Formats: sequence, C-alpha cells, structure tokens
Amino acid sequence: MNIPFLDNWRKQSTTTVRDAWPDPEGVAELLSECDLLRDRALHAGVVLGDTPVSLEALDQLLPRWRDDPEELPWLANDAGLYLGTVLVRTVPGARWVPGPGGRPIVVMASGREVDVVAAGEDWADTGSPELSQVYAEVAGD
Repeated sequence: MNIPFLDNWRKQSTTTVRDAWPDPEGVAELLSECDLLRDRALHAGVVLGDTPVSLEALDQLLPRWRDDPEELPWLANDAGLYLGTVLVRTVPGARWVPGPGGRPIVVMASGREVDVVAAGEDWADTGSPELSQVYAEVAGD
C-alpha cells in the first residue's frame, strides 16, 4: 500500500540525527562561549584564542577547580566545548552535530566522532589526557 505521508515519515525516522541542527553556525557560536572556562583562564593570565596553542596553555593551569565540587562539572563541560570549538575552527571539515541524547559532539571529515565533552570531563577530573593531546590525535585524522 502506497501512503505518501508514511513514506515521508519513514524517510525522516531513518535519517540520522547528525543533520538535525538547522543553523550550524549559530550552534557553533553558542557552543564556543565557554564563559566559566574563559573566566578562570583569564584570571590565570591565559587568553583563549580558539587555537591549539591555547589548549596547551590550559593544560598548564593549576587545577583549582577540582577543589570545588559544584564548579567541576561546569568547568569540565566548558573544557570539552572549548576543545570542540578549537577543532571546528581549525581543522577542515570538522563540525558540530548532536550526539546521543542531544549532547554536542564533533564529527571530523573522516567521519570519526569525538565526544569532546567526555574528553573535557576526563581532563578536568584527572588532567589526562591533556586537551592538546586529544586535539593532536584527532586533528591528525
């Protein structure tokens, strides 16, 4: 039985969520804000310029946020979003897409998906892997 609206619905339900953001530039701008991380970095004398060099500078900060259980998850999230921002702005073909549960992830030109928020959480919690290491590994794809 050929029912046109069902055919359209089936096509929509089988497409990936990867293309769900209608305004990718606006989303990228929003995700790049990272206000808490930028504030903490600035107080430590580090200006974040959305470059790989700034990731290296972040890796050198004393992790004072680990002493504040309320700040840690927010700063970890910002660190991941900042890592993603640097990837999207400096690696050709890298782009933001909604991942599982709508969590933003970065997809590289190779198709590799990077959960940058998880990387930011690991970095904020333990310092490893360093943000600059993640960038170097992923950017080399």
